[in-house]
Amino acid sequence: MTDQNMNILDHLDELRTRIMIVLGAFIVFFIGVFIFVRDIYEWFTKDLEMTLAVLGPLDIIIIYFTIAAVLALALTVPVLIFQIWLFVKPALTEKEKRATIIYVPASFILFAGGLAFGYFVVLPIVLNFLIDLGSGTFETMFTADKYFQFVLRMTLPFSILFEMPLVVMFLTSIGIISPEAMRKNRKYAYFALIVVSVLISPPDFISDVLVIIPLLLLYEISINMSKIVYRRKLKREKESTEESGS
Repeated sequence: MTDQNMNILDHLDELRTRIMIVLGAFIVFFIGVFIFVRDIYEWFTKDLEMTLAVLGPLDIIIIYFTIAAVLALALTVPVLIFQIWLFVKPALTEKEKRATIIYVPASFILFAGGLAFGYFVVLPIVLNFLIDLGSGTFETMFTADKYFQFVLRMTLPFSILFEMPLVVMFLTSIGIISPEAMRKNRKYAYFALIVVSVLISPPDFISDVLVIIPLLLLYEISINMSKIVYRRKLKREKESTEESGS
């Protein structure tokens, strides 16, 4: 077997180890959350002025499993990101290692911030608006399944979209994008973000606006973060050129 094949097998073995660690963390978090899932369910529904309905006995366990799985996934995110960093770490220089380690806590903070924004800001406004919209016309009764689908739809997309500045910083650092390109393509990016906002939000104007505005702000923040990374990248390249020339 050639050295190249051995190297590939070593990488695959390392990848398998990292995947097993992530899966193990997810299982541990899932079990931990499921032990307290009833209390968590009550916390999620404490502000509702109604009792959620279920349409069959299996719906109860499905709801509990869904809550446990989603929360376990959220808790596993920092483990996943850290394992990805450990996997690529051997290929990085010392400067790159110091520069990229900040992505691990930052990604989790942005992920949690997106969840918090969706749950504490967007969800109550949209939910109250939709309930008021049907007040006096419909008898409002939610099933647990439909309610938690709505909660996930109002929170999970934000947790992913809030990672935009970090993704932009990383892509800028490896030379795939630049702040100038982001500025030139701003109108196309805005259009894409508006389309995404309409797709992930309920079909009403207020919900669309509540989703669109934060995403456009995130894009502008991403441009500014890209500027910072780009300037540092140019500075490092200049220093490297001067060192090699001396």
